[in-house]
Amino acid sequence: MKNHQLQIKGKDMWKFYVFSLLGILLFFVPLKIGENHTILVDHAHLGVREILGKFTAYYALIIILLGAILPIIRLDFKKSVTDCVLVLIKLLGAVIGCMYVFKFGPKLLFNPEYGPFLFDKLMLPLSILIPVGAIALSFLVGYGLLEFIGVLMQPVMRPIFKTPGKSAVDAVASFVGSYSLGLLITNRVYKDGMYNKKEAVIIATGFSTVSATFMVIVAKTLDLMDHWNLFFWSTLIITFIVTAISAHLPPISRESEAYYNNQDGQKEIKVEGNYIKAAYDEAKKQSYESLTLFKNILTNLKDGIEMTMAILPSILAIGFLGLILANFTPIIDWLSYIFYPFIYIFPIDDKPLLAKASTVSIIEMFLPSLLVVKSTIEVKFVTAITSISAIIFFSALVPCILATDIKIPIWKLIVIWFIRVALTLLIAIPLSLLIF
Repeated sequence: MKNHQLQIKGKDMWKFYVFSLLGILLFFVPLKIGENHTILVDHAHLGVREILGKFTAYYALIIILLGAILPIIRLDFKKSVTDCVLVLIKLLGAVIGCMYVFKFGPKLLFNPEYGPFLFDKLMLPLSILIPVGAIALSFLVGYGLLEFIGVLMQPVMRPIFKTPGKSAVDAVASFVGSYSLGLLITNRVYKDGMYNKKEAVIIATGFSTVSATFMVIVAKTLDLMDHWNLFFWSTLIITFIVTAISAHLPPISRESEAYYNNQDGQKEIKVEGNYIKAAYDEAKKQSYESLTLFKNILTNLKDGIEMTMAILPSILAIGFLGLILANFTPIIDWLSYIFYPFIYIFPIDDKPLLAKASTVSIIEMFLPSLLVVKSTIEVKFVTAITSISAIIFFSALVPCILATDIKIPIWKLIVIWFIRVALTLLIAIPLSLLIF
């Protein structure tokens, strides 16, 4: 195979050039179409929503109902206690979805901060964005681009983040697209044996943050648009610094290095000499061995639909319960004491509020911003960075991760979240005091 592959000429690499270029255009190049300035995958999602119109809500509800019913048919509740709890959560999500769409149930559900926020702002976009993104992913993964970037980025990603060079694609996809697209790529690459379990955990919990588009919403909410470049680059750099540090700490450092389904796994090549030539050779090999585009699209679309069905009912139920927990109980106030040691060593204002905002980030990444709207610019700046750098939140990302084949226990996700928030506070607070 290797000798045959080396005989492939440049003209036979059209799939690598054409499909990779299309993948880059779809995922990484923001364009303005109408009033929206975003990536083409997002434009496609918005176009589908416009075509469906008012039927989008019914489509999303069908996905939610299927996501709640299929685990019962598959008898998932018999597998483990965690699976049993998840089945119950999905059933609750289906009930909440039916109540919201058909307009019956408690008044609280129709409060703008509850049902409309969860269903209209999260359910509707994700129900279409993930399947559309899955189709677009066919151009990005499978024809040599990952392998090409993987070799080039190997000297950076491996020593700093303990991940293969190709994980740089995940990081960029999350920032310009969304965490759901990033996780879709991570899961696909993990199942293909290109990441081991430890690498997949680092990528899923370290790079799958919210998109730059959502960062704009956070910045607008906290009146930080006048400092947009400072906020964006500070968040990007701090997020990756925290990922680099946490990758070298337990529980991630003790994670298994086995590959999915005990595959042998694709180890990174050791490059001697020209990195570009080595990268091109790897891309050539993958392009030669690739599936047809039609088969690739079918495989990815199946994964995308399965992930959508798995996460929508969970997000709706967990998000609703989390919002009630944050707004009607003192639990978040009590838990916020865990961050006092990291905040009280600095002379920053509104310390208890900052601790509470940092704690509530585990429920929903947008909630911290709503808590500190009237605080000082230093507190707003730190809160905005922390809510994004924390990465792990139960209203959406945790169900997304649980829907993948990476299988990260919830307790481990909570520990990783705590480490990420603590590290972010230790870096972002002195930076804010230095700047403002």
